[in-house]
This record gives sequence, structure tokens and C-alpha cells, in this order.
Amino acid sequence: MKIGYRTVKTAIGTPLAIWIAQLLELENFASAGILTILCIQITRKRSFLSAWHRFAACVIAMVYSFLFFELLGYNPISIGLMLFLFIPTTVWLKVTPGIVTSSVIILHLYSAQAIGLSIIWNELLLITVGIGTALLLNVYMPSLESKLESYQKDIEENFSVILKEIASFLRDGNEGWTGKEITETAALIEEAKSMSFRDVENHLLRSHNPYYHYFHMRTKQFELLERMLPLVTRISGTHENSVKIAEFFEELSEGVNPGNTALIYLRKLKELRESFRDKDLPATREEFEIRASLFHLLNEIEQYLIIKRSFKKSDV
Repeated sequence: MKIGYRTVKTAIGTPLAIWIAQLLELENFASAGILTILCIQITRKRSFLSAWHRFAACVIAMVYSFLFFELLGYNPISIGLMLFLFIPTTVWLKVTPGIVTSSVIILHLYSAQAIGLSIIWNELLLITVGIGTALLLNVYMPSLESKLESYQKDIEENFSVILKEIASFLRDGNEGWTGKEITETAALIEEAKSMSFRDVENHLLRSHNPYYHYFHMRTKQFELLERMLPLVTRISGTHENSVKIAEFFEELSEGVNPGNTALIYLRKLKELRESFRDKDLPATREEFEIRASLFHLLNEIEQYLIIKRSFKKSDV
């Protein structure tokens, strides 16, 4: 069983908020702990948004409670009628996550059977203590950089294996590869993109993450690699041109890294394509189909390299 940072923060923040509320001698002090639990999120940005949603909804709830309870009386019908107006208001203002929290405040005011400055002040302090404790704890967020670097390394290793296996099949028709790197890479990329997005939300003044762009680039390249595999299976390993392409793929597999070496390989690819054009036209249908598949494969690997060329090394 793994205990995450959010669990630790919740376990620390909840009793801390209740303790502060008790020191301030607030009524319904336990509600400060509930607010803290609801406001602790996995990123700083989500925490601030959650705090804003709950604070705004609670203030609206207090205004509506005063109007409905004082005009219609402290009875269940007043609560129901108020919710008919309160919930659409939170939807319109886009603060619906605060509905549950504000419901607690509404019930506090209902139980008091009278709304005066003292109880309004009490509820405002409860909200401030609960939300403030959560925001204070969420100032610290563990760095995700080492995990992102690990994902990057694993994805690059898998890319290298996939390219080597393509080269092996083109050269001698080796069919011993299980293809497990394909499924592994798909899962790794999704996990890495999710984590890099979390890192974006941990930096309130930064709207992008270099690792997110990197993994997005690898996603596009991976889609091309998946498209290449059916093409490769249609190419005979005894064909002269396929052996040359195999050598190119093998060289490419050794250069999988965050650096931008795409221009070098694009030049080599251009030379390879020109050398194929200088050869005699295919004499048989089988040779024609193999030649067509080879040219299609070259086009796909060209797109693979163009995507990498657009990515800047300094981004990671």
C-alpha cells in the first residue's frame, strides 16, 4: 500500500484546521476540517480553483440563506426553494464544485434559526481557516522532474528497440520479435503526458511544460511507427533496397535521444531516395509492390524525422 502526498497533507491539514477553529472558539469548528479535505488537490492550480469555487459558493449561499430564511421562515420548504435558485446560480457562475461545501454552511445557518453578524462572521472564519489551511499545505508540491526523465529514458529505449526490430526484419525477415515494446510504449506515453500536465498545473505562472511538448512529439512519432509495421511485413528481406533501408533504420535506432539530429538523417534519407530512383524499373509485379512499399516506408520515416526536427533540444 502506497501513501501519497495528498493523503499525508489531508491527514495533517484536517486536524490542524479543526485545532485552529477551536482556538478561535468558532461554532461548528469541525466543518473547517471538511473544507480542508475538499480543497486539498493534486496540483497547486486545482487547489486554488477548488478554494475559489468553495469560497464563492459559500458566500452566495449565505446571501441566499439570509433572504429565504428571513423572508419565508426557517423550515424545510425554504431550503428547497432556495436550492432551486442557488444551484442554477452556481452553474451560471461556474462554481458548482462548491455546492457540497456551501450546503454545510446553509445547514449551519438553518440550525441557528437566526442570521446575524456574529454567525456570518463565524462562518466566514470557518471558510477562511479550512480553505487557508489547504492552500498553505498545497504550496509544497514534490518535483516530478526525475519521474519525467525516467519516462523519457524508457520511451527512448523502446523506440530504439522498435527501430532495430524493423531493421532486423527488413534485412533477414526475422519474425522473433514479440512486439511488447509497442504496448509498453503506448502506456508509457499516456502516463508521461498525464504527469507532465500535472507539472504544468503545479506552476501557476507557467502555461506549458517542456516535457509535455516532448511527449506530445513522441506520441506523433509513435503513431507513425505503428503505421510502418504493416508496411514492413510486406517487404521481402532479400530485396537489395530493403537491406539499405534496414541499415538506415539501424543507424536511426542508435540516435534516439532528446537532441535534434533529425536534419542529419533527413539528408541521408534524401540521398537514399535518390539512389533508389536511379535504379532500373521493376520487372515483375512482385518487385513493383515491394518498391512501392519501400517508397511508402521512406515517406513515413521522413514524417517521423520532420516531427523531430520541429522539436527544439533546449525545450527539455
